[in-house]
Amino acid sequence: MNSERMYTIVLGPHVSEKSTILGEDNNQYTFKVARDASKPEIKQAVEGLFNVVVADLQVLNVKGKTKRSAKGKIRRRPGWKKAYVRLAEGHEIDFADIA
Repeated sequence: MNSERMYTIVLGPHVSEKSTILGEDNNQYTFKVARDASKPEIKQAVEGLFNVVVADLQVLNVKGKTKRSAKGKIRRRPGWKKAYVRLAEGHEIDFADIA
């Protein structure tokens, strides 16, 4: 897989309270990924970008929320795809060092 495709698959880390707890307890990281990416592509992209070994991978589609404006118009935020990546023992990703 070329590096350009890797960067289009992994859009960035998803930081939330749940993802922080998973990272500390289970060596598991959460990423926002492209909606058309498959599990093998996501695994290969994470391993190539961060030089780690992926032990387990779970993917889920997040539905966009429905929001109502002050004037009563109903809008829907776009859906997106999330990947939970568990790394092998001894591997970790430090987002502070990534430039």
